[in-house]
Amino acid sequence: MTDREHRGTTSSESDKSGAAAATPATLLEMRHLTSDPHLQQRDLPLDSMRMWAMSFAPMMFHRTPEQIEQSDPDTYNLVLLRAGTMRRVDATSEMTYGPGDMHVNDSSLPFQLEAHGCHMVSCIGVEVPKRLLPLPNDRVAALVGRKLSAREGMGGLLATVLDHLITGHGSYRSTDAPRLAVVLRETLAGLFARTLQDEEQYVPTAAYRRDLLLRMRMFIDQHLSDPELGPRLIAAAHNVSISYVHRLFGDDGTTVAGWIRARRLERARRDLCDPAMRIVPVHHIAARWGFSHHAAFTRAFRTAYGIAPRDFRRAALPQTKWRERQKIEDAVPTTSPVVHTNMVSRQ
Repeated sequence: MTDREHRGTTSSESDKSGAAAATPATLLEMRHLTSDPHLQQRDLPLDSMRMWAMSFAPMMFHRTPEQIEQSDPDTYNLVLLRAGTMRRVDATSEMTYGPGDMHVNDSSLPFQLEAHGCHMVSCIGVEVPKRLLPLPNDRVAALVGRKLSAREGMGGLLATVLDHLITGHGSYRSTDAPRLAVVLRETLAGLFARTLQDEEQYVPTAAYRRDLLLRMRMFIDQHLSDPELGPRLIAAAHNVSISYVHRLFGDDGTTVAGWIRARRLERARRDLCDPAMRIVPVHHIAARWGFSHHAAFTRAFRTAYGIAPRDFRRAALPQTKWRERQKIEDAVPTTSPVVHTNMVSRQ
């Protein structure tokens, strides 16, 4: 079996070869982060699939909306990092990978990969058309960007297959490609299915689920100030799928968004009751707890407590010498708290 090798400094050099048309080098924009232009890529076609191995100096890779609109092969791209570190960023998440980590990219979604530091980076990858995987796309989509281990189990088996195919390709004939593609595809699908099964079907005990839910709630409380806090961040922090996060909260009779909103409102309510924060404007308190828009915060607060934040503060703190500071938003004094809520269970 033959492979194709490309050496160069930019993606355009690989673009000159029609043989590289479906490789990562042409699906991504690339930019060097150092003066070292090293980039070496080897492609190994396997029937409808394609393997590749790359080594390069620190670089930045982009999959842009413009590239997707121009050409989308509708594939999943699994990357096994062998040396160096890489950071992946997309619209809703960020993850860093080291040697022995794998992750999945979707050719239909924009993302950015940054290989930083002063060391060479090497990785192996496989591109598989989505239509070839015996799994629903919406299930596999939950794995995109996630950190998967190549050190044990199905991940370790897949890593062994990838390494063997790249290093031993010379011992196979071209007629072996369809059979090897089946082996690789089934191993890849097995990893995806096992990961999803472990998260969404295998539940050791009710105590485990409850403990995980409590840890997620603690994570939420620690990140309320982040406007981007949501199911994707929670899932990434606990190494589970987004759908599993929704399921845990749903089984407890609430939603992820509802719980986050209620916790933010409760923290804001406490600040509005705090005499030490009487001169802090309401919109600053709202922003402190992750509300990006003051009007949205006011509506949510009124819905939860039946009163606007400004009026709540007036009713919650006593008349004091601070009255002359009324020009500062929400500095009007009040009495002891008179508004309570049992809307949210206290942790």
